[in-house]
Amino acid sequence: MASELGVTIGALRLKNPLIAGAAEHLIEEAGVRRALAAGAAVVVMKSTNEVEAAKAQLDAAEYAVFDETWQRREWNASAPASAFIACRSGLYPGSFDSWLESLARLDREAAKSDAYVAASLILGDLDHAKRMAQQVQEAGVRLLELNIGTPYASQAAKGAVATELLPERVAAIVGAVRAAVSMPLWVKITGQSERVPELARAAFEAGADSVVMAGRLLGLIPDLDTMAPHLGTTLGVGGYWNLPLTCHWLALSRAAVGRDRPLIATNGIQNGLDIARVMLAGASAAEMSSPVMLRGFELIERSLAELKDYLNAKHIDARDLIGRAADARKSFAEMPQLDGNWRNYVPQASLNSKD
Repeated sequence: MASELGVTIGALRLKNPLIAGAAEHLIEEAGVRRALAAGAAVVVMKSTNEVEAAKAQLDAAEYAVFDETWQRREWNASAPASAFIACRSGLYPGSFDSWLESLARLDREAAKSDAYVAASLILGDLDHAKRMAQQVQEAGVRLLELNIGTPYASQAAKGAVATELLPERVAAIVGAVRAAVSMPLWVKITGQSERVPELARAAFEAGADSVVMAGRLLGLIPDLDTMAPHLGTTLGVGGYWNLPLTCHWLALSRAAVGRDRPLIATNGIQNGLDIARVMLAGASAAEMSSPVMLRGFELIERSLAELKDYLNAKHIDARDLIGRAADARKSFAEMPQLDGNWRNYVPQASLNSKD
């Protein structure tokens, strides 16, 4: 019998665990519709807030992809699997009213194919965020993602976006938005912290239905020719290499918040087998963003097929993956002794010769 792809996130049932995460390819309606047609269970439309500087930042945005030798490559599907993606981005360029009108229309369309188009609000001013969330709910949109973990807050104009690093701040923000709306609320948190599980716990305790982890990191890539930073500044960075970090935070957060609180993975997921990996680490679903922007919407279709093939080969359903690796994880102190094993992994010249 064929494996089932369906999963649940709080009160929502998703037809599969693939979420098209917010990015530039989901600004215009054509992109959202293409992601839905490719099979995404949720499409998170490009984020907005009330800050004009955050919107203006989009017109100064630049994007680059590098191979494993830090050589810049063409931005298209020919980029290697080891691609390192770096950019500086901005928010939805139009008015909030036009964003909301488009969002509500697209979510109504998505419902016909058992899918969702989610709102994404990035925190600027909390009072504005609450009012915007209320308007999203009043427009009939069925899902809200509150992003308080963008990588850019320290680099953008003051107050443009948020990178919340303190659990008490997360609790206050999420609690205020939860008090303003009753709709399903996902909270996206930063990966630029050693306190990710604490941030997740604070979000859940304040009323989040799920926590998305973890936002991209900041990085600087020097150009050996010009001796200046690529694209002129510090950038948001991501790529396949981030998958182990995402899985680590998922596993630790699952242990911290409990198995009944659904987590969503983002950052480092490149294909259907990566979706399986993050689910084993504790995620109930996975957001794919930059890889789709780089490689096209066909990646969504391929990833769903890869995940389905994997599940069929294992004779399990998608929900059966959730947390299996996380729950089997041991501490270093629990691992068996392997006396002298380290000697097999160092150059022979580093070992004393035996008589």
